[in-house]
Amino acid sequence: MTDSLHAEKILILDYGSQYTQLIARRVREANVYCEIHPYDMSSADIRAFAPKGVILSGGHQSVYDHNAPELNETAMQLGAPVLGICYGMQLLCRHDGGTVAPADRREYGRAQIQAEQPTPLFEGFLDSGETTVWMSHGDHVEIPPAGFIINASTPNAPVAAFSNLERRHYGVQFHPEVNHTENGERLVRNFVLDICGCHGLWTSGGFIDYAVESIRQQVGQDRVILGLSGGVDSSVVAALAHRAIGDQLTCVFVDNGLLRLNEGDQVMQTFAENMGVKVIRVDAEEIFLSKLAGVSDPEKKRKIIGHTFIEIFDAEAHKIDGARWLAQGTIYPDVIESAGAKTKTATNIKSHHNVGGLPEEMNLKLLEPLRELFKDEVRQVGLELGLPRKMIMRHPFPGPGLGVRILGEVKKEYADLLRLADDIYLEELYASGHYDRISQAFAVFLPVKSVGVMGDGRSYDYVVALRAVETKDFMTATWYPMPYELLAHISSRIINEVKGINRVTYDITSKPPGTIEWE
Repeated sequence: MTDSLHAEKILILDYGSQYTQLIARRVREANVYCEIHPYDMSSADIRAFAPKGVILSGGHQSVYDHNAPELNETAMQLGAPVLGICYGMQLLCRHDGGTVAPADRREYGRAQIQAEQPTPLFEGFLDSGETTVWMSHGDHVEIPPAGFIINASTPNAPVAAFSNLERRHYGVQFHPEVNHTENGERLVRNFVLDICGCHGLWTSGGFIDYAVESIRQQVGQDRVILGLSGGVDSSVVAALAHRAIGDQLTCVFVDNGLLRLNEGDQVMQTFAENMGVKVIRVDAEEIFLSKLAGVSDPEKKRKIIGHTFIEIFDAEAHKIDGARWLAQGTIYPDVIESAGAKTKTATNIKSHHNVGGLPEEMNLKLLEPLRELFKDEVRQVGLELGLPRKMIMRHPFPGPGLGVRILGEVKKEYADLLRLADDIYLEELYASGHYDRISQAFAVFLPVKSVGVMGDGRSYDYVVALRAVETKDFMTATWYPMPYELLAHISSRIINEVKGINRVTYDITSKPPGTIEWE
């Protein structure tokens, strides 16, 4: 199989920055394939990867710290262009003979950089004058290496960017990958296209052709099963696999009773009725709710929901003769996080929303056609495959579903009330045009009652909280400034139309300190 899609690659060496995935997303936005690997990637693997360019990420340490990550010498010996970002710039400076020193003060947040001597890396980004960038450093380049041009400066960082055109070594003290840096994507694009000479071969259409051919070659005449949740990732896998192998694919849709209003019917309509995909629907609401009875701890609820799904899916899978493959919606951030967990650099905040850990005795080979894609790339592939835009572009929904949007114990009464309230909320966001401006919005059921007045009588009913946030990367988020008139209208509809709810609140907590989901 000819693989022009991966013919040009950028290697991103990770030095522990919280922004490393954002670098990769910026490279992919320029239609260039890239991968993130640890800074100590082996020499053999680097040479086999054969990158057209190398990007050194930022990191939280000082280059002077004991056991601080060192520059990968093999990456430097390739002769490919190198771009160092923040910590990566400082490593590059020391490697090429310059000096790094502690700054007079730590520079964190927005800063204005002043253009000095321009080079092609900064064309269209910082041609002259000033621009706003995002800084996050305590050390800075004090004396650049011989032969380097100073491209930009700030009062606190006299060498905010430098270049050596002969060696093709470039460094920026700021973070072009974050949205706070104005037009930072242009700088990344200049590096991968103009300096590294890539041609933008990484496209969603090309990926679909490549993935379809790969699935056919991997699977042959075998049968494939897929746990279809109705979420973006599993839906795109279903559409992709169906295009590749047709009736060899069987999807198992486990309705756990914790989905949004009418979601189960919508999944069946999209896949079984409109696309002709074989889907087995399992109504498992009673099983899930009985196992969740009396359980309030969020982590325990997650584990119960995950294990119960596995049991039911396993039982259904055994009924499918000739199944040799299990298709999963694993995407690239999952792959990166798994690698991080192996190196013990990741902190566990809460269990991952994806359900994993299927029994080994199933003895199925894994088919993961999306494991190279970021979520925005998955969505684009889904749209090109013809999936409904409303399904593909909808906000994230946790794997445990309403199980983690009902605080405390999960009961059918609570789930039914929440479904209705959430549906009204989202309906009004769509109608008002605010849905697409918001990154994630949902209602949360609070298991407390409050006194109210309904008509001429006293009510004593439940409370829901509405949540809406804006974010680019879901690592940080700000609460969405919903218009008061819209909030009042949504609140009025929920209280009037959902019998059992008499109070609506709006969550104005950003992340951090809060998380986006309540549990």
